[in-house]
Formats: sequence, C-alpha cells, structure tokens
Amino acid sequence: MPYQCRHCGGTFCAEHRLPENHDCPGLAEWDDPGGVFDSGFDDSVEDRGGSGGGIGARLGGLTQTGGALGYFRGNMTYVFLGLMWVTFALQYLVFPALGYPRLSPTWSAAFTISPVHPEYVWTWVTSIFSHGGLYHIAGNSIVIYFFGQQVERYVGSRDFTLLFLGSGVLAGLGQIAIQMAQGETVGALGASGAALAIMAVLTVLNPSLRVILLIPPVPVPIWIITGFYALLSITGVLGGIGGGIAHGAHGVGLLIGLVYGYRVKNRIATPSKMQMGGGGRGPGGPGGPGGRGPF
Repeated sequence: MPYQCRHCGGTFCAEHRLPENHDCPGLAEWDDPGGVFDSGFDDSVEDRGGSGGGIGARLGGLTQTGGALGYFRGNMTYVFLGLMWVTFALQYLVFPALGYPRLSPTWSAAFTISPVHPEYVWTWVTSIFSHGGLYHIAGNSIVIYFFGQQVERYVGSRDFTLLFLGSGVLAGLGQIAIQMAQGETVGALGASGAALAIMAVLTVLNPSLRVILLIPPVPVPIWIITGFYALLSITGVLGGIGGGIAHGAHGVGLLIGLVYGYRVKNRIATPSKMQMGGGGRGPGGPGGPGGRGPF
C-alpha cells in the first residue's frame, strides 16, 4: 500500500515509509517539542497548533491521496508545463480564430505584460505562460521539465509553486520597469524568468551538476551555464542590448533563484547526485508516472 509524505510530496512503499528512509527534506523540521515528527503518513498525529479542524487541516486533506487536489502534490512541474501549452494554443489558435490575431490590442492585453498598461494585473500572471513562438516555448519547456522536477522534489510542491509564480511575476515587473526607464513600450512575455530561477536554485544546491548540452552534446557544469546567463543579462541591461531578449527578466529570475537557493540550502537534504529527467513521479496523480519581446 503506498504512502504519501506531506513534506516532500513523494509517494513511497512501506519500506520507505519513514522520512529518513526516503531522504525527506522535512527531516530538517524534526524540532517538535513533543517529540513527534509529523511525516504526514498518520492522520492521528495532531498538528502543532492544536487546530485539528482548521483551514490548514482541511487543505491538507484535500491534497492527500484521493483528495480533490491530490493530483497537484508532486506534479506542479507538469501542471505549469500544461498551462504553458494550453496558453500557447489560446495565443496562436483560439484568439486568431476569434478575430484577434497576434499582437492585436486584445491579444496583447490578454497575454503580454506591458510598460504602457502595468495596471493590467492579470498579465502579470498570463505573461508567464505566454510565449513568442514555438522555439521560445520549446526552450523554456525543456529547462522547466528537466530542472523543475528536481527542484520540486527537494523543496516541495507548495514552495516550488511559490518560487515559479513569484519569480515569474517579479521578472516580468522588473522587465517593464527597465523598459519604462528606457522609454520603451513593447512589453514582454515568457517563462524564462521562472525557468532561470529554477536553474539558479539547482546551481546553489549542486553546482557540480553536469548538464549535457544539445549543441554541442558535451557535459557542462550547471554553474557555467548559470554564470553565462548572468553575464549575458548584466551585459544586456547595462549595454542596452535587446535583440528580442528580456535581459532584465532573466537577471531578476536568476537573482531570485540564487537568493532562494542559499536560503533553503541548509534546511533540505542537498542531493549529491541528480538524475536528469527522472522526477520519480509524473502525470497521472499522486504516485503516477523575456528587454523587449519574449523572455
């Protein structure tokens, strides 16, 4: 019978039921004065505040195996990827079919965060999932798919969700702030800010992690890739180099990821080895398998 951990979101067999047997990041929270570690496997363990029927408890029940929100625990990487591709379909299939082609006022108001209309608060979020073309979304999808699974596994689905959305929103706002200062009006869209935040977190947790590039297919330490993007972002912002790349958004995402990575480094079980593309779970529910223009 499978068991699900409330701290890391993983689903495990009876042999790995105990947190110490699956390297649970929640082990860092073993500070209960009552001497009880709430691993999330036993509902008889009362929450520390003694509010067994509170909102937290009800939400916890919803996200347990079989709960209404149980699918999302441990699967937020896939949820965000799905939202990206659904939004992409809305951008290039649905809206044009309804008479709102790409870059039309209505299209832009729905999908692009703009220095002209920063009060369109919905674009703070929709712009994260919107992209400028197939290559743009494909590139971000690859980064989020491989790196997102690892970060979600080690910090948990809740914190991963906050990291993704928080870095995405702040990256977009940072980008249009730079555009305002430079007198630009184009706007931006894309998940690169969030993707680079994820990459930065992994760089802090495991700087020696090697990533095999597609072209050329050679292994490169992740810190070199992150450092390259950081240098590119600084050069792009200070030098006013655009080229359709939102360097400001990239820089903000990287900064948020680095800060967050150092913040959690000492409270989670830092992996000594990472397997690319193997999150251990996957779609199917608990236990189942950026300047100008885009960023």
